[in-house]
Amino acid sequence: MKIDIEFNSGAQLPMDAIPELARMAEANGFDCAWGGEANNKDPTVMLSAVAAVTKTLKIGSAVYHILGRTPATLALQTLGLDELSQGRFLLGLGVSNPTIAGWHGLPSDRPLARVKEYLEIVRRAMSGEKLDFNGEFYSTHGFKMAFKASGRKIPIYLAAFGPMMTKLAGKLTDGVLINMANPPEIRRIAEQVRDGAKEAGKDPAAMEIICKVRCSVAPERAQAREALSHAITYYTLADYYRDLLTRMGFGEEVESMRAAWKSGGFHAARRLITDRLFEGLPMAAATSIAEVREKLKPYEQAGATRMILPYVAQSTDIVGELRHFIAAWGRG
Repeated sequence: MKIDIEFNSGAQLPMDAIPELARMAEANGFDCAWGGEANNKDPTVMLSAVAAVTKTLKIGSAVYHILGRTPATLALQTLGLDELSQGRFLLGLGVSNPTIAGWHGLPSDRPLARVKEYLEIVRRAMSGEKLDFNGEFYSTHGFKMAFKASGRKIPIYLAAFGPMMTKLAGKLTDGVLINMANPPEIRRIAEQVRDGAKEAGKDPAAMEIICKVRCSVAPERAQAREALSHAITYYTLADYYRDLLTRMGFGEEVESMRAAWKSGGFHAARRLITDRLFEGLPMAAATSIAEVREKLKPYEQAGATRMILPYVAQSTDIVGELRHFIAAWGRG
């Protein structure tokens, strides 16, 4: 199982710290550095900086959402990042959610059909084809790359956790990117992805199952747990993760926290995080790297082939903590 790092989780990491941290991650055994997209710092800028100062560390989007750019623009960005990194770019793509759709003033209905169409245009554009595409959601006329692409196959992964989208990931892409799922849920998703691959005549064993475990390391476990509790609360209150958390058996906790949020705000909800909820989600509150590594084992056993570790600082020294975490990871 490959171990990766995510740099902009929580959006608090200064952009000018990225080059040094990327070189450290490369030297200490991480396989890929990922960046996500919401209202945080721009992942394309960050990934470009990582690519420019490293030689072997892969770079990945986890994830670009289809609302953020036209398919033609994503094709250009993808080929640019792949060329800059000399073939190290991994494209993670997602349909996003109603909240982000609202930020951009765009619809988010019929996500399966939208992402199918989007992917078709991106692939055709990257192949160098001159496009004349009239779709239900997207259209493009006369677009053609002004340069010849390398021809390298750029891996594409689809963010998914619902049964239909996970199956689509297996059919149309090289694997799945999963957020906020515990080992039993990872196992279910992995099976659906591989079923989709089989239906498409692909090798199910070749599918990448990529998931995230947020982690924090502190002298006292309670400090690390406090840092991670903010992320748990955020996802518990997000409408688009409600079904996932309920399916994993945490419906009672979700509804209690949502009720507290409506009456008393974010921190009122955060105070209701139970030990059962915390231990049942992909969060590693640890006092050592060894504890973090131990936490990852059930995910590998459930079928994960690649793990992304977004580090959550428990102090105000965000860069210093991340430096220490990366160096400690390399020491084992």
